[in-house]
Amino acid sequence: MASSSDRESEQERPLVFDDPAYREAVVDLLGVISYGEISAFERLAEDAKLAPTLEDKVAIGTMAAAEFGRVHRLHARLVELGADPFAAMKPFRAAIDLFHEHTAPADWYEGLVKAYVGDGLADDFYREIAAYLDADTRDLVVASLDDSGHAEFVVDRVRAAIADDPRLGGRLALWGRRLMGEALTQAQRVAADRDALSTLLAGGVDRPGLDLAAIGRMFTRLTERHAERMERLGLAS
Repeated sequence: MASSSDRESEQERPLVFDDPAYREAVVDLLGVISYGEISAFERLAEDAKLAPTLEDKVAIGTMAAAEFGRVHRLHARLVELGADPFAAMKPFRAAIDLFHEHTAPADWYEGLVKAYVGDGLADDFYREIAAYLDADTRDLVVASLDDSGHAEFVVDRVRAAIADDPRLGGRLALWGRRLMGEALTQAQRVAADRDALSTLLAGGVDRPGLDLAAIGRMFTRLTERHAERMERLGLAS
């Protein structure tokens, strides 16, 4: 016989989770975001070694700690859904590791741009998918993608460096365009490789989805937000 706590948990769970395809999509999404956070933590910790000042090292270390700090809540949600967090992350390791392999920064400033532009594109993609989730999961996803004001540090450092050496702006602009191409390729690969995520975007009987035109508009929005970030950095997109 189910305990009172089990019955309360069942009553609190949104009815949408009675759809196994929806549950699988949520597990996939939380899994890929979780591994993305862990990868960002590892990368930022490595970038800290390139920091030119102690203040920069501490700032990047703080950003890394913030990324890692979000993993616990994502994993807790996966456990609530009856999923193994590590099994949920495993399918996405290859794609995310490949993205980082193809976009390894050559220096401190490329690392900063990647932290702001590359991670920003991925976060925007996950926010777009979150619009099709139940309220509790959507709020968790959006909260896990909050940069907590760390972006201002990157913008200040990059703009100051370009002011000192205008030639740096051209190189970083090319780097930003490369990051965008790699990030969009990764996003498309993730959505295409995971049937549950594709089904989520396609919608269902009780929830709206995206047709081909809507998917095109979604990627247009991603491109526009990328251009806004590049402009904030003082770079041409």
